[in-house]
Amino acid sequence: MYERELNDMLTLLENSLSLQEGKAVVQDEARLRATIHRLAEVSALESGVRQGLAQYVVRLTALALGIVPASIHTLYLARGRGDMPCNYTVPAINLRALSFYAARAVFRSAICLDAGPFIFEIARSEIGYTAQRPAEYATSILAAAIAEGYHGPVFLQGDHFQISAKKYASNPTAEMQAVSDLVREAISAGFYNIDIDASTLVDLSKATVAEQQALNTQLTAQFSAEIRRLEPAGVTISIGGEIGEVGGHNSTEEELHAFMQGYLSELKRLAADATGISKLSIQTGTSHGGVVLPDGSIAQVDVDFDALTRLGRVARKQYKLGGVVQHGASTLPETAFGKFVDAETCEVHLATNFQNILYDRLPDDLRSEIYAWLDQNQAAERKAGMTDEQFYYKTRKNAIGPFKAKLWQLDPIKRTEILNAWQDQFRKLFVFLGMRGTRRYVEEFIKAVPVQPELSFYLGEAAKADDVKGLAD
Repeated sequence: MYERELNDMLTLLENSLSLQEGKAVVQDEARLRATIHRLAEVSALESGVRQGLAQYVVRLTALALGIVPASIHTLYLARGRGDMPCNYTVPAINLRALSFYAARAVFRSAICLDAGPFIFEIARSEIGYTAQRPAEYATSILAAAIAEGYHGPVFLQGDHFQISAKKYASNPTAEMQAVSDLVREAISAGFYNIDIDASTLVDLSKATVAEQQALNTQLTAQFSAEIRRLEPAGVTISIGGEIGEVGGHNSTEEELHAFMQGYLSELKRLAADATGISKLSIQTGTSHGGVVLPDGSIAQVDVDFDALTRLGRVARKQYKLGGVVQHGASTLPETAFGKFVDAETCEVHLATNFQNILYDRLPDDLRSEIYAWLDQNQAAERKAGMTDEQFYYKTRKNAIGPFKAKLWQLDPIKRTEILNAWQDQFRKLFVFLGMRGTRRYVEEFIKAVPVQPELSFYLGEAAKADDVKGLAD
């Protein structure tokens, strides 16, 4: 079954690969690296059987080359035990557009700097507006690793698998099922790092901090228990929790203790022997995408680095977590990134600035076409008093999915210009975050377990589109 379509995939790779008994056998790695982009493009732009087979073949090929989707859990626990220094911060990178090419830039930077633990992630919201289901995103990343000659663990993360407070209030069963379905889909695609975000349900009107965090702790524990039931044999998925919604008030030690004590108690009740979270996201004064001023520039914000330091030490010393996580940071001044290392921040999430680099370098005619589309299709998002610069900056992420094909069809020279700009930015960020020479920690603490992909997953019924309006990035 599907023999003709599989042969088509192998032909696209110019027969640099063969399939034998459900495994890939590389015949010519150089030719494979030069042609793997073709399967990434099929994965991104086509549908049905051809798309599914392209994704399946890329994952098999990655495994054959020792490129293994992995969990960062054991590395973070080693950090929590003090078995490694806290002198670097793991970048978690959201790639919204041209993910295959952007990931190539990441791998090039990492190889150049001998950098180790870096994460590729996509949020529930981004899956919607970029039109990238988890299997497509994973394919872009794994194909990029193949193209760049990278070998080793690859950390794929579900970022902000967030419960919508509005949907939960109207139909909690349906909203919980939507997130549960996404968790299952992501795990099947090789995402062995998942951040559950129920911080949207923190209720500050309650009398005590424990009561305020109660629903957050309950649902995070519930999803943790479910993830432990679903994870592949030999894999302990890294789970993240969150105590403060990005854009809200800054997190406190009292909130951290209330969350962790409630979470651990609830998890023990649900699954006595289940392993808990490995990190905790907190709020420190930033917002996703930054605050856009009328001229289109980004307002300066004051990050509470002291909170990162204090809460991170509590997380490590008292709960043996890897530490705390900073969201919404990519639009900060470059001089700020070294401060995350000084504050012993475990992980920092980066997204919007990579999108800005793309838009700044698009051909003028394509950018104008996108902005005209925004005028027509995103008009409801234009608030009173909002300038054009603010409107386009805030809404242009929503054009990435509808214009995905045109972005793939960019002139190769222009695409290379964008890739090089991304590479320069990733390299600078890796240096600021203390990532040079950190691959040794991956080699010491990560034992990636190859998981055979299920063809039935890649050829199954397509997941339904999710209404992601109002969810965090």
